[in-house]
Amino acid sequence: MSPGIPADRGDELLQAVSMMVVSAVLFGAMAIIIRLASHQLHPFQIAFFRNFFGLLFALPLLLRHGPGLLRTDKLPLYFLRCSIGIVSMLAGFWAIVNLPLAQAISLSYSTPLFVTIGAVLVLGEVVRARRWTAVFIGFIGVMLIVRPGAETFTGGSLVALLAAAMSASVAISIKFLSRTENPDAIVIYTTAIWVPLSLVPALFYWQMPHGITWLWIVLAGLFGTSGHFFWTRALRMGDASLLTPISFVQLPVVVVGGYLLFGEVISWWTAVGALIIFASNAYIAYREAKLARLTTTDPQIGTEASLPR
Repeated sequence: MSPGIPADRGDELLQAVSMMVVSAVLFGAMAIIIRLASHQLHPFQIAFFRNFFGLLFALPLLLRHGPGLLRTDKLPLYFLRCSIGIVSMLAGFWAIVNLPLAQAISLSYSTPLFVTIGAVLVLGEVVRARRWTAVFIGFIGVMLIVRPGAETFTGGSLVALLAAAMSASVAISIKFLSRTENPDAIVIYTTAIWVPLSLVPALFYWQMPHGITWLWIVLAGLFGTSGHFFWTRALRMGDASLLTPISFVQLPVVVVGGYLLFGEVISWWTAVGALIIFASNAYIAYREAKLARLTTTDPQIGTEASLPR
Protein backbone atom coordinates (compact mmCIF):
# COMPACT_ATOMS: atom_id res chain seq x y z
CA MET A 1 0.00 0.00 0.00
CA SER A 2 1.37 3.43 -0.90
CA PRO A 3 2.08 5.75 2.05
CA GLY A 4 -0.55 8.40 2.55
CA ILE A 5 -3.38 6.26 1.10
CA PRO A 6 -5.69 4.72 3.74
CA ALA A 7 -6.03 0.93 3.58
CA ASP A 8 -9.79 1.07 3.04
CA ARG A 9 -9.35 3.55 0.21
CA GLY A 10 -6.65 1.34 -1.33
CA ASP A 11 -8.96 -1.67 -1.17
CA GLU A 12 -11.73 0.34 -2.82
CA LEU A 13 -9.42 1.43 -5.64
CA LEU A 14 -8.29 -2.17 -6.15
CA GLN A 15 -11.92 -3.26 -6.41
CA ALA A 16 -12.62 -0.46 -8.89
CA VAL A 17 -9.65 -1.47 -11.05
CA SER A 18 -10.68 -5.14 -10.92
CA MET A 19 -14.23 -4.27 -11.95
CA MET A 20 -12.97 -2.17 -14.85
CA VAL A 21 -10.77 -5.07 -16.04
CA VAL A 22 -13.76 -7.45 -15.94
CA SER A 23 -15.83 -4.85 -17.77
CA ALA A 24 -13.19 -4.50 -20.49
CA VAL A 25 -13.00 -8.27 -21.03
CA LEU A 26 -16.79 -8.51 -21.27
CA PHE A 27 -17.01 -5.64 -23.73
CA GLY A 28 -14.23 -7.24 -25.79
CA ALA A 29 -16.15 -10.51 -25.86
CA MET A 30 -19.28 -8.60 -26.85
CA ALA A 31 -17.43 -7.05 -29.81
CA ILE A 32 -16.53 -10.52 -31.05
CA ILE A 33 -20.14 -11.67 -30.58
CA ILE A 34 -21.39 -8.65 -32.54
CA ARG A 35 -19.16 -9.59 -35.48
CA LEU A 36 -20.46 -13.19 -35.37
CA ALA A 37 -24.08 -12.01 -35.31
CA SER A 38 -23.41 -9.64 -38.22
CA HIS A 39 -23.16 -12.62 -40.57
CA GLN A 40 -26.96 -12.46 -40.62
CA LEU A 41 -28.11 -9.24 -38.95
CA HIS A 42 -27.49 -5.52 -39.53
CA PRO A 43 -25.53 -3.85 -36.68
CA PHE A 44 -28.51 -1.64 -35.81
CA GLN A 45 -30.66 -4.73 -35.29
CA ILE A 46 -27.91 -6.34 -33.21
CA ALA A 47 -27.90 -3.20 -31.06
CA PHE A 48 -31.63 -3.57 -30.43
CA PHE A 49 -31.33 -7.23 -29.43
CA ARG A 50 -28.33 -6.44 -27.24
CA ASN A 51 -30.52 -3.93 -25.37
CA PHE A 52 -33.63 -6.12 -25.30
CA PHE A 53 -31.90 -9.17 -23.87
CA GLY A 54 -29.70 -6.91 -21.76
CA LEU A 55 -32.82 -5.53 -20.09
CA LEU A 56 -34.03 -9.05 -19.34
CA PHE A 57 -30.71 -9.84 -17.69
CA ALA A 58 -30.93 -6.57 -15.70
CA LEU A 59 -34.41 -7.21 -14.29
CA PRO A 60 -33.13 -9.38 -11.39
CA LEU A 61 -31.51 -6.19 -10.07
CA LEU A 62 -35.00 -4.73 -9.69
CA LEU A 63 -36.19 -7.85 -7.87
CA ARG A 64 -33.20 -7.59 -5.57
CA HIS A 65 -33.76 -3.96 -4.59
CA GLY A 66 -37.51 -3.58 -5.06
CA PRO A 67 -39.46 -0.80 -6.84
CA GLY A 68 -37.78 1.81 -4.67
CA LEU A 69 -34.71 1.44 -6.85
CA LEU A 70 -36.49 3.35 -9.60
CA ARG A 71 -37.17 6.46 -7.51
CA THR A 72 -35.21 9.31 -9.04
CA ASP A 73 -35.38 12.99 -9.83
CA LYS A 74 -32.78 12.62 -12.58
CA LEU A 75 -35.00 11.34 -15.42
CA PRO A 76 -34.08 14.25 -17.78
CA LEU A 77 -30.39 13.45 -17.29
CA TYR A 78 -31.08 9.76 -17.87
CA PHE A 79 -32.82 10.52 -21.18
CA LEU A 80 -30.04 12.87 -22.26
CA ARG A 81 -27.39 10.29 -21.33
CA CYS A 82 -29.28 7.54 -23.18
CA SER A 83 -29.90 9.65 -26.29
CA ILE A 84 -26.18 10.34 -26.57
CA GLY A 85 -25.36 6.77 -25.63
CA ILE A 86 -27.52 5.25 -28.36
CA VAL A 87 -25.70 7.30 -30.99
CA SER A 88 -22.41 6.04 -29.58
CA MET A 89 -23.71 2.46 -29.53
CA LEU A 90 -25.04 2.47 -33.09
CA ALA A 91 -21.86 4.05 -34.42
CA GLY A 92 -19.70 1.67 -32.38
CA PHE A 93 -21.61 -1.44 -33.50
CA TRP A 94 -21.40 -0.29 -37.13
CA ALA A 95 -17.63 0.20 -36.79
CA ILE A 96 -17.16 -3.23 -35.20
CA VAL A 97 -18.97 -4.87 -38.11
CA ASN A 98 -17.38 -2.87 -40.94
CA LEU A 99 -13.83 -2.25 -39.73
CA PRO A 100 -11.14 -4.70 -38.58
CA LEU A 101 -11.93 -5.46 -34.95
CA ALA A 102 -8.58 -4.23 -33.63
CA GLN A 103 -8.91 -0.94 -35.52
CA ALA A 104 -12.45 -0.30 -34.30
CA ILE A 105 -11.54 -1.01 -30.67
CA SER A 106 -8.26 0.94 -30.86
CA LEU A 107 -10.11 4.04 -32.05
CA SER A 108 -12.52 3.65 -29.14
CA TYR A 109 -9.56 4.34 -26.84
CA SER A 110 -9.63 7.95 -27.97
CA THR A 111 -12.62 8.40 -25.63
CA PRO A 112 -10.47 9.71 -22.71
CA LEU A 113 -9.02 12.33 -25.06
CA PHE A 114 -12.52 13.55 -25.83
CA VAL A 115 -13.33 13.35 -22.11
CA THR A 116 -10.56 15.87 -21.44
CA ILE A 117 -11.94 18.23 -24.08
CA GLY A 118 -15.46 17.75 -22.72
CA ALA A 119 -14.27 18.45 -19.18
CA VAL A 120 -13.08 21.85 -20.37
CA LEU A 121 -16.16 22.70 -22.43
CA VAL A 122 -18.86 21.21 -20.16
CA LEU A 123 -17.41 21.16 -16.65
CA GLY A 124 -15.25 24.27 -16.93
CA GLU A 125 -12.18 22.32 -15.82
CA VAL A 126 -8.83 24.04 -16.23
CA VAL A 127 -6.44 21.85 -18.23
CA ARG A 128 -2.84 22.96 -18.46
CA ALA A 129 0.04 22.35 -20.83
CA ARG A 130 1.08 18.86 -19.76
CA ARG A 131 -2.37 17.35 -20.14
CA TRP A 132 -3.01 19.18 -23.43
CA THR A 133 0.30 17.79 -24.69
CA ALA A 134 -0.83 14.28 -23.77
CA VAL A 135 -4.11 14.84 -25.61
CA PHE A 136 -2.24 16.10 -28.69
CA ILE A 137 0.06 13.06 -28.66
CA GLY A 138 -2.97 10.81 -28.27
CA PHE A 139 -4.53 12.26 -31.40
CA ILE A 140 -1.28 11.58 -33.26
CA GLY A 141 -1.95 7.94 -32.43
CA VAL A 142 -5.47 8.33 -33.77
CA MET A 143 -4.10 9.74 -37.02
CA LEU A 144 -1.72 6.80 -37.38
CA ILE A 145 -4.68 4.43 -37.17
CA VAL A 146 -6.99 6.42 -39.43
CA ARG A 147 -4.23 7.52 -41.86
CA PRO A 148 -6.27 10.13 -43.77
CA GLY A 149 -5.10 10.40 -47.37
CA ALA A 150 -3.66 6.89 -47.47
CA GLU A 151 -5.04 4.24 -49.80
CA THR A 152 -6.23 2.27 -46.79
CA PHE A 153 -8.25 5.18 -45.41
CA THR A 154 -11.95 4.50 -44.99
CA GLY A 155 -14.76 6.73 -43.85
CA GLY A 156 -15.70 4.02 -41.39
CA SER A 157 -12.84 5.23 -39.19
CA LEU A 158 -14.71 8.51 -38.73
CA VAL A 159 -17.77 6.57 -37.57
CA ALA A 160 -15.59 4.89 -34.92
CA LEU A 161 -14.34 8.30 -33.81
CA LEU A 162 -17.92 9.56 -33.59
CA ALA A 163 -18.68 6.63 -31.29
CA ALA A 164 -15.67 7.56 -29.11
CA ALA A 165 -16.69 11.22 -28.90
CA MET A 166 -20.24 10.32 -27.90
CA SER A 167 -18.91 7.78 -25.40
CA ALA A 168 -16.92 10.56 -23.76
CA SER A 169 -20.14 12.49 -23.20
CA VAL A 170 -21.68 9.36 -21.71
CA ALA A 171 -18.73 8.94 -19.32
CA ILE A 172 -19.15 12.49 -18.06
CA SER A 173 -22.90 12.05 -17.57
CA ILE A 174 -22.35 8.73 -15.76
CA LYS A 175 -20.07 10.47 -13.29
CA PHE A 176 -22.82 13.03 -12.61
CA LEU A 177 -25.41 10.29 -12.11
CA SER A 178 -23.17 8.11 -9.96
CA ARG A 179 -22.91 10.87 -7.36
CA THR A 180 -26.51 10.31 -6.28
CA GLU A 181 -27.88 7.29 -8.19
CA ASN A 182 -27.54 3.61 -7.33
CA PRO A 183 -25.34 1.85 -9.95
CA ASP A 184 -28.04 -0.79 -10.43
CA ALA A 185 -30.60 1.94 -11.13
CA ILE A 186 -28.28 3.40 -13.77
CA VAL A 187 -28.00 0.00 -15.46
CA ILE A 188 -31.77 -0.62 -15.47
CA TYR A 189 -32.82 2.87 -16.54
CA THR A 190 -30.17 3.02 -19.25
CA THR A 191 -31.01 -0.37 -20.74
CA ALA A 192 -34.79 0.22 -20.51
CA ILE A 193 -34.55 3.55 -22.34
CA TRP A 194 -32.17 2.11 -24.92
CA VAL A 195 -34.66 -0.59 -25.96
CA PRO A 196 -37.20 1.73 -27.68
CA LEU A 197 -34.50 4.12 -28.87
CA SER A 198 -32.63 1.31 -30.64
CA LEU A 199 -35.81 -0.30 -32.02
CA VAL A 200 -36.54 2.61 -34.38
CA PRO A 201 -33.38 2.31 -36.54
CA ALA A 202 -33.50 -1.50 -36.29
CA LEU A 203 -36.93 -1.60 -37.95
CA PHE A 204 -35.44 -0.30 -41.21
CA TYR A 205 -33.27 -3.43 -41.49
CA TRP A 206 -35.50 -5.96 -39.73
CA GLN A 207 -35.27 -9.69 -40.30
CA MET A 208 -35.88 -12.50 -37.85
CA PRO A 209 -32.74 -14.17 -36.50
CA HIS A 210 -32.40 -17.90 -36.95
CA GLY A 211 -30.12 -20.72 -35.88
CA ILE A 212 -27.04 -19.92 -33.84
CA THR A 213 -27.59 -16.18 -34.35
CA TRP A 214 -30.07 -16.36 -31.46
CA LEU A 215 -27.23 -17.49 -29.20
CA TRP A 216 -25.02 -14.61 -30.35
CA ILE A 217 -27.61 -11.90 -29.69
CA VAL A 218 -28.50 -13.36 -26.29
CA LEU A 219 -24.81 -13.40 -25.35
CA ALA A 220 -24.45 -9.83 -26.64
CA GLY A 221 -27.15 -8.81 -24.18
CA LEU A 222 -25.56 -10.78 -21.34
CA PHE A 223 -22.03 -9.50 -21.94
CA GLY A 224 -23.18 -5.94 -22.60
CA THR A 225 -25.30 -5.66 -19.46
CA SER A 226 -22.70 -7.42 -17.32
CA GLY A 227 -19.98 -5.14 -18.67
CA HIS A 228 -22.16 -2.10 -17.97
CA PHE A 229 -22.85 -3.46 -14.47
CA PHE A 230 -19.15 -3.62 -13.59
CA TRP A 231 -18.37 -0.37 -15.44
CA THR A 232 -20.86 1.76 -13.50
CA ARG A 233 -19.65 0.30 -10.19
CA ALA A 234 -16.03 0.98 -11.08
CA LEU A 235 -16.77 4.60 -11.99
CA ARG A 236 -18.68 5.06 -8.73
CA MET A 237 -15.73 3.80 -6.70
CA GLY A 238 -12.86 5.44 -8.59
CA ASP A 239 -12.02 8.41 -10.78
CA ALA A 240 -12.91 8.07 -14.46
CA SER A 241 -9.54 9.45 -15.59
CA LEU A 242 -7.79 6.72 -13.62
CA LEU A 243 -10.03 3.86 -14.68
CA THR A 244 -10.82 4.60 -18.33
CA PRO A 245 -7.32 3.68 -19.66
CA ILE A 246 -7.77 0.20 -18.17
CA SER A 247 -10.20 -0.50 -21.00
CA PHE A 248 -7.04 -1.14 -23.04
CA VAL A 249 -7.38 -4.72 -21.77
CA GLN A 250 -10.14 -5.03 -24.36
CA LEU A 251 -7.64 -4.85 -27.24
CA PRO A 252 -5.82 -8.18 -26.60
CA VAL A 253 -9.22 -9.86 -26.29
CA VAL A 254 -10.40 -8.67 -29.72
CA VAL A 255 -6.99 -9.17 -31.35
CA VAL A 256 -6.93 -12.83 -30.33
CA GLY A 257 -10.60 -13.30 -31.18
CA GLY A 258 -10.25 -11.52 -34.51
CA TYR A 259 -7.29 -13.70 -35.48
CA LEU A 260 -8.78 -17.03 -34.38
CA LEU A 261 -12.32 -16.49 -35.70
CA PHE A 262 -11.95 -14.11 -38.65
CA GLY A 263 -8.30 -14.40 -39.71
CA GLU A 264 -7.65 -10.72 -38.96
CA VAL A 265 -4.10 -9.62 -38.17
CA ILE A 266 -3.58 -6.27 -36.47
CA SER A 267 -1.60 -3.89 -38.69
CA TRP A 268 1.54 -2.15 -37.50
CA TRP A 269 -0.14 1.22 -37.99
CA THR A 270 -2.99 0.20 -35.71
CA ALA A 271 -0.69 -1.38 -33.13
CA VAL A 272 1.62 1.67 -32.93
CA GLY A 273 -1.31 4.09 -32.92
CA ALA A 274 -3.05 2.13 -30.15
CA LEU A 275 0.11 2.12 -28.03
CA ILE A 276 0.51 5.88 -28.45
CA ILE A 277 -3.12 6.44 -27.45
CA PHE A 278 -2.67 4.15 -24.45
CA ALA A 279 0.50 5.98 -23.37
CA SER A 280 -1.33 9.29 -23.65
CA ASN A 281 -4.26 7.99 -21.60
CA ALA A 282 -1.93 6.49 -19.01
CA TYR A 283 -0.15 9.81 -18.56
CA ILE A 284 -3.46 11.66 -18.19
CA ALA A 285 -4.51 9.10 -15.56
CA TYR A 286 -1.16 9.53 -13.76
CA ARG A 287 -1.54 13.30 -13.64
CA GLU A 288 -5.11 13.03 -12.38
CA ALA A 289 -4.14 10.54 -9.68
CA LYS A 290 -1.21 12.69 -8.59
CA LEU A 291 -3.41 15.76 -8.48
CA ALA A 292 -5.99 13.92 -6.37
CA ARG A 293 -3.32 12.80 -3.89
CA LEU A 294 -1.88 16.30 -3.59
CA THR A 295 -5.23 17.98 -3.01
CA THR A 296 -6.15 15.27 -0.48
CA THR A 297 -2.94 15.20 1.55
CA ASP A 298 -2.00 18.89 1.42
CA PRO A 299 -4.88 21.33 1.75
CA GLN A 300 -2.46 24.24 1.46
CA ILE A 301 -1.82 23.46 -2.20
CA GLY A 302 -5.11 24.97 -3.28
CA THR A 303 -7.65 24.13 -5.95
CA GLU A 304 -7.17 21.76 -8.85
CA ALA A 305 -6.97 24.66 -11.27
CA SER A 306 -3.86 25.96 -9.49
CA LEU A 307 -1.79 22.88 -10.34
CA PRO A 308 0.01 22.30 -13.65
CA ARG A 309 -1.08 19.25 -15.62
